[in-house]
Amino acid sequence: MTIRTKLLVFIPLLVLLVNSVTFFLFESGKIVQMSYGVMMDRILLYNQSAQTAEDNLRLLHAYLLNPGGSGGAELEQAQAKLQELRAGLARSTSSSLQASSLTSYVHMLDTLMEQEQAARAAAEAQGARAALAHYEEAEKTTAYIREEGQRLVDMELGSYRPVYKQIQLETERMNRLGAAVLVINTLMSVVLAVWISRSITGPVSRLVDMAGRMSRGNLDLEPLPPPRRSDDELGLLSAAFGQMSTNLKDLIEKDKESLEKDRLVKELELQALQSQINPHFLFNTLNVLSKLALLEGAERTSDLIVSMSNLLRYNLRKLDQPVTLRDELAHVQEYFTIQQARFRDRVRFELDIEPDALQVPVPALTLQPLVENAFVHGIEGMEQGAVIRLEIGHVPEGVRIALSDNGGGMREEVRQALLRLEAGTDNKHSTGLGTRNVFKRLQLFYGRSDLVDIDSEPGKGTTITIVIPSGKEVEPLHVPADDRG
Repeated sequence: MTIRTKLLVFIPLLVLLVNSVTFFLFESGKIVQMSYGVMMDRILLYNQSAQTAEDNLRLLHAYLLNPGGSGGAELEQAQAKLQELRAGLARSTSSSLQASSLTSYVHMLDTLMEQEQAARAAAEAQGARAALAHYEEAEKTTAYIREEGQRLVDMELGSYRPVYKQIQLETERMNRLGAAVLVINTLMSVVLAVWISRSITGPVSRLVDMAGRMSRGNLDLEPLPPPRRSDDELGLLSAAFGQMSTNLKDLIEKDKESLEKDRLVKELELQALQSQINPHFLFNTLNVLSKLALLEGAERTSDLIVSMSNLLRYNLRKLDQPVTLRDELAHVQEYFTIQQARFRDRVRFELDIEPDALQVPVPALTLQPLVENAFVHGIEGMEQGAVIRLEIGHVPEGVRIALSDNGGGMREEVRQALLRLEAGTDNKHSTGLGTRNVFKRLQLFYGRSDLVDIDSEPGKGTTITIVIPSGKEVEPLHVPADDRG
């Protein structure tokens, strides 16, 4: 049974049970209330009718003493009220246990009203003395009504005493039944809540616990216990998650083996490359050439050889260790010294540097490949007026590096391809790491892909902007030393 089916079946059943019990108790209470209401209405009618009869007799006496006053109108109102009460008692005759006595009581009310009418008619036709006999009869009838009303009240209470006791018994029984239903309903609710909780939250808690341990790098996990019922969504999810964790562990083991093989291959390639060129022999040779050129008076040649030696020494360092921006700037200046010997006055190198911005860490060989790219792809074909400008300064986000040239620029598709780190955008004649490789290493080094921007149009030069985040701890970037773009 799926979780949706469980919820759609058991929760409505529980609600239906609660509503059924509530409706039963409501209807039982309604019946009891109606019984009480009918009895109390008749008792009130008895009392009101007796009191109204006495009021009628009093108003009749006042009217007979002063027929010309306002007593006639008040007497008519009292008689209308008595008539209304008489009609109410007549309607309740069928539901009363003393139907015959109630009928007699109604007839006495009729008699009283007839006597009052006769007294008023005699007073109007013959005078108050002639109406006195009718008034005395009405006075006797009123006394009978008062006595009969009290007797009817006593009879109603006496006849309803067994019914009242039965109602009390029924009320107590319903109270016990309601308490029992409440206890049973509470127990059923607790059992249902525990069952749903164990069948839903239990597997979910185990999945969350395993996911949390996996997120912390702990892949040596015991497999999830098989669910008691695996035909719901959580059972399927638990099985799928267990299979996924097993597959992930196997995949990681395979990746470890593949990475280990790649590392061994790279080490062999690096050893082969280092066996071809002995750095110490190369540096010693360059130093000898530098000293020889200096002794022969070729100071500029000596400077170029020193710059070349420094350039090679920097390029042969470990590329997985970060350097400061100051080291990168010194390396770029050495590179530009060599290039200026080639281009002479055709190119001018401008610097706008804030010294306190040169302490930030960057990947090794970040600036030199970009400057090389500016030479090779930007200004190499210019006969004069070539300018390469490097600006380094603080911005709110960190340190901003802007490298611009006034060369040929690049097409929009080339610019977009560089920003997307797509292959095939670097010229095959470039001897550096390549622009794409620099952007990729920056992205890996800082863990962000929004650090680089390129502004370029054909014939209008190129500006590459890099923003180095401030206050961010970074780990050394592990890039193979022979990775070339």
